[in-house]
Amino acid sequence: MGLFDSTQKPSSGGNRSEEIVFSSLPDTLEQFKALPQAQLQTPFDTAAMTVLAFCFYPGNPELSLQMVDYLRGPRPLSNYDRSFIKDRFRDSDYVPRSYFEGATPQNDYQPQQPYRVRVSENPYSYQNQGYATLWIRSGGADSPRQVQLRLAKDGKWYLWEQFLLAGIRQPESLNPWA
Repeated sequence: MGLFDSTQKPSSGGNRSEEIVFSSLPDTLEQFKALPQAQLQTPFDTAAMTVLAFCFYPGNPELSLQMVDYLRGPRPLSNYDRSFIKDRFRDSDYVPRSYFEGATPQNDYQPQQPYRVRVSENPYSYQNQGYATLWIRSGGADSPRQVQLRLAKDGKWYLWEQFLLAGIRQPESLNPWA
């Protein structure tokens, strides 16, 4: 088996999307790790799990950071990373929910169950050997946001870098002009 096998590199020319479905949200780190996608066998699964992990930050920052650390594998969050994440949640705890299908400013980014995250690749997603760059669309942004994953020696795809926490449109309930 080479660096990429058929489950790890697209055969569609790089324009594939996958919808990752979570029937419910886990309550603990153990439940998070027990999800099928937590096996991190594809970059799509790891990208979707990143959205899920950040959804916990507003209610339980430490649990969220433990989940993100799990997704980062052998490269845990630094103090700088933790501070950066904390800053991103200062006034916008709704951003991670915006990546679930159907979550928009009009419904205050309240997704419906089951929770669905659509992850996409493009022809340049696998340009650098051992890395995958994928995109996830937010219901509150004009363009999809990037997530970069890295393939480790253990055959798992780990979170390398993410741009999911950038600002998006405010929920309607926070708009003073509506």
